[in-house]
Amino acid sequence: MSTSQPDSPASSNDRTTPDALLHTGSGGPVTAEDLVLATGRDITPRNLAWAERKLKEEGPAALDKLLP
Repeated sequence: MSTSQPDSPASSNDRTTPDALLHTGSGGPVTAEDLVLATGRDITPRNLAWAERKLKEEGPAALDKLLP
């Protein structure tokens, strides 16, 4: 039994994520909102305060530590 699907309209190459979408490459300064979103948390006053403290201590490297 074959696992390939020759009748499938899209080839496996059509389903890959474009490289530009896989890398963060910040075009500007890292914000507290960026840091909160990178952790998967909701943007709340408490989470923003945490992110602001983290950015003050670690700078933009705080985001680099969260993202692959």
